Parts: sequence; C-alpha cells; structure tokens
Amino acid sequence: MYQIKTSQFTGPIETLLEMIEGRKLEITQVSLALVTDDFLKFVQEMNATGKERNEEEIRFLSDFVAIASRLLLIKSKALLPSLELSNEDQEDIKDLEQRLKFYQQFKPAMVHIKELYEREAVAVSRPLLLGRPTIFYPAPEITSRSLHEAMRNLFETIRAASLDLKKVEHTVVRLEEKIEEILSKVTSGIRSFGALINEKSKKEVVVLFLALLHLLRDQHIHVDQSDRFGDISIKKSSRE
Repeated sequence: MYQIKTSQFTGPIETLLEMIEGRKLEITQVSLALVTDDFLKFVQEMNATGKERNEEEIRFLSDFVAIASRLLLIKSKALLPSLELSNEDQEDIKDLEQRLKFYQQFKPAMVHIKELYEREAVAVSRPLLLGRPTIFYPAPEITSRSLHEAMRNLFETIRAASLDLKKVEHTVVRLEEKIEEILSKVTSGIRSFGALINEKSKKEVVVLFLALLHLLRDQHIHVDQSDRFGDISIKKSSRE
C-alpha cells in the first residue's frame, strides 16, 4: 500500500513518466492510454488507507486525481474515436504531453544539481566574468525624470490591478451512481452506449465509460460492437 511521505514524495508527472519508460514507450497519446489503468490503480492504492488526510496530503492527492482525469479522457478518446473533445480538453492533453517531455529532458540535469548540492557547491559562477567590474551604460533617452515617471506608472498599474476571483462549481460524478444507472437501464433489455451518453457532459461520459468497464470486468453485463468504431450494445448478464 502506498503511504504519502512528504520527504519521499514522488509527484504524478514523475510517476507517470516512470510507468511509460518502464514499458519502453515514447510519450504519445497512445502510450498515455496504455498506462491509464496502471496509474488509476496507483491513485486508488494511495487513497485506500482510510485515514484522515492533512491539507498537504490532500493537495498531493488532488494533483494525482487531476492527472488521472486527463488520462481517462485520453483513453476514452482512444477507445471511442468519434468522441468529440472541446478545445480546452485538447489543450489539457497537449499540456500533459509537453510536461512529460520537458520533465524527461530535465531529469539528467536534476541528477547533476543533486550532486552539486550534496558537495555543498551551491554557488555556480561564470569563470570568464570573475574579477570584471560591472558596468551599466544607460540609453541616452533614459533620465532621472523618465525613470521616475516609469516607476510612478508601474505603481499605479499594480495598485489598480485586481484579481477577479470567480466561483467555480464542480459537479461530482460518482462511479457508483453511474454503475447503478447502467444496470437500471439494461434491466429492461439491450441498450446502446450512445443512448446512455446522449446529452451528457464530457465528465459524465468518462465516468460512464469507466463504469461500463467495471461492470464488464465483474461480468454483470455483456457488450457487443459490430464494427471497430460503431456503437456499443449493452445487455445484462444472464447470471444477474
């Protein structure tokens, strides 16, 4: 079981990169879809201790949950190519890929920085500039009056700036509720997944698809897909 320890904590980006590199994959949406289940299992184990979390641990867990939601979106798109994503969702996916690639490039430098820190070599300089006097040549148009005016404008801008805080309401979509919703829909006969997700939000579509996978795994339902990108037919298992 994974225990959160601040001094030894590995963040979601580091963990996700380790999973991708462990499978010797390149950082693409395909590889992200492949490691989604591993990452979700990791997050579930983190949150399965049952103990009360402090504020810092809750923040760590929320970082993992945020990454997990993007991975679910990527996997849903990989399994349902007809699923349309908003520009914001596409930017989130692109941002996750870029962050992973940046961190992968940055990892070797982190090792070097750690070695410098352990040697207490915390000051790094440019040898060619040692001993040279610092000289500043202001542009001809810069005067004490223009500097004073620039500083006055800067302080007025800072004083006038205000942070517009908007209340963001998050709708919680529970996996258990969507499992019950699917079971209740298929009780009377065969249903299509397309009908289930009709007029649903992107968040609900992702959770409904995850609920479908859970029910399929536990053999509560049977599914059928006539062609590769076609709709999914769902019916209740005969054992129910």
